[in-house]
Amino acid sequence: MSERFDHIVVGGGVIGLAAAWQLAARGRRVLLLERYAPGHLRGASHGATRNMNNAYGESHYLDLYDEALELWHELEAASGERLLTLCGLVTHGDPDTISGVRAALDARGAATELIDPAEASSRWPGMRFSGAVLVNRDAGRVHAATALEVLAAEAVRHGAEIRSDHRVTGIEADGDRVRVRAEIGSDPGIESWFEAAGVVVAAGAWSAELLRGLVDLPRLTVTEEHPAHFAMRSEFREPGAEDWWPSFNHLRDSGRSRHAHGTVDAVGAGDGDGTEASSPDADPRGGAVYGMLTPGEGIKVGFHLVGDAVDPDARRFRASDLMRQGLRDYVAEWFPGLDPDSAVEISCTYTSTESGRFVLDRVGPITVAAGFSGHGFKFAPAIGRVLADAALGVAYPPAPFRLAAH
Repeated sequence: MSERFDHIVVGGGVIGLAAAWQLAARGRRVLLLERYAPGHLRGASHGATRNMNNAYGESHYLDLYDEALELWHELEAASGERLLTLCGLVTHGDPDTISGVRAALDARGAATELIDPAEASSRWPGMRFSGAVLVNRDAGRVHAATALEVLAAEAVRHGAEIRSDHRVTGIEADGDRVRVRAEIGSDPGIESWFEAAGVVVAAGAWSAELLRGLVDLPRLTVTEEHPAHFAMRSEFREPGAEDWWPSFNHLRDSGRSRHAHGTVDAVGAGDGDGTEASSPDADPRGGAVYGMLTPGEGIKVGFHLVGDAVDPDARRFRASDLMRQGLRDYVAEWFPGLDPDSAVEISCTYTSTESGRFVLDRVGPITVAAGFSGHGFKFAPAIGRVLADAALGVAYPPAPFRLAAH
């Protein structure tokens, strides 16, 4: 016998939690199934911070950003928790990208300014800069771990059920209904069936496997990425020294970056089948770099989308020696305020589309959220609204994210 709900959400990362919150807030009976325990390190939503990064030139991202900013504030008001620190964002490097981003932001009346490297180094002496520096004041960082807790609590407050240690092993679509099969705990002999009018699949690196034969997804590649936290040098450790560190993007011209829309973010979420064995063209000397302060842990610095493609169930949880040395050398060159030999490494997954655009769409009773390409976390409340609208038949997702656009 199947348990029945209005909607099922598969995946308890930030996107799945946001979708469950939005659906439950509209009075739907929602079940969220998550493969692992809360706070696990196997996916893409763990860790304390993410960039709240609005350095985009495309209106579909900026629309999501503006909405997400409002919704994060609404969640702060509802929960009493601090979810954002708008300490500013500095972006430097590729001049063409920066020019396009500034024009798009200024057209919206965003709080931006363009300064030269000398002025930037005067304001932020722990950092070095290349070319004109775009300063965005309506940006900063998301308190990611707290955000997950708040989204879960708000979903439950509105009536959603969240069941951890439920590994979804099958989805069956039949007309306007779906059935979802899940193994419970570590014993594959214990399983349950659940039935609903629709399912939202936001299953991170496992989505392609779950949706095979049900949804014709674009190619998704799962990579294991390894940013690290670096300690401030002693002269930057006086009281209040952390307060002036902005979030940052460095858009370097050389090297490899799989998608070059000029936006970078902290550890992201995504899905894929992990069929590629490696990323031989990854080069730590080029491509985009991102980071932000993580209070109590140091300054997070990471290369964007340079990790090896992996099977998400067979990860190394360790960067290659080449990547470790490359990140250490980068910090030594560009961050005089940090100790380059103090790295505390993080492991996470990206799941990326070829374009870097997200996949948000509905096929029959299945709503898909995949391919967040390392820059989806900050948008999560707005993406949850988009997914709820799609699942309920209220509105399609924005055209650039739909399957036909990939």
